[in-house]
Amino acid sequence: MMIARTQELTARELEVLKLLSCGLNSKEISERLYISTNTVEYHRKQLLRKMEARNAAELIGKAYRMNILKVEE
Repeated sequence: MMIARTQELTARELEVLKLLSCGLNSKEISERLYISTNTVEYHRKQLLRKMEARNAAELIGKAYRMNILKVEE
């Protein structure tokens, strides 16, 4: 199985990923994006599956290494 390319991630998945990288939990993300926590959890599971990550830390690390996320100055 291949790791997801940026174009394989949806716009909403990218939003959730960015907020995860800021340290927000599912409830906080759901409030920011005006979606249910169940929807956030679905996007998190999809991100983990697509990026072949076991947890949020590994997911965020891979996203930075693949330049999906970038360090903001």
